[in-house]
Amino acid sequence: METFASALTDTTWSPYTVGIGIGILSWLSFLISGKPIATSTTFARAGGMIEQMIRGEKAKQRPYYEKIKLLINWQWMLVIGVVIGSFISASISGDFQVGVWVPSLWSSAFGDNALLRVFVAVIGGILLGFGARFAGGCTSGHGISGTLQLAVSSWISAIFFFVGGIITAHIIFFVIA
Repeated sequence: METFASALTDTTWSPYTVGIGIGILSWLSFLISGKPIATSTTFARAGGMIEQMIRGEKAKQRPYYEKIKLLINWQWMLVIGVVIGSFISASISGDFQVGVWVPSLWSSAFGDNALLRVFVAVIGGILLGFGARFAGGCTSGHGISGTLQLAVSSWISAIFFFVGGIITAHIIFFVIA
């Protein structure tokens, strides 16, 4: 049985361990803040704040921004924590590499063109953002918090996250490659 300290240096963790951790984190989120884990609204708020820097107070008058409020809140802290935690985890495990723009799986399928990889990642991120706003939440909002609350809309969303991911992976790695 490995110790907790040695588990921190692993590059991959058991999905059961991670699932239990996410469950505990979700429970603590509800207990402490009374809010579910979710992140996609943070990116919509960030876009609104950028628009506000350019257009001024007119941006806040958009109905959507009036609804979500352009402010830095606990979701921002969650997103920042995910980035910092990922960096710490990759550093402790020895998996962090400066200057690696193209993962080996991508490189073996599509070559090592960093510009293509960044372009596809940006397009994918934009599509995910639109999908999250269209679905009224992201994988963490629907897939974790919503399914824990047994919300039917979240279960439907989560099922289609997996279906869409499987289809996309087959298209990208079997048809294109």
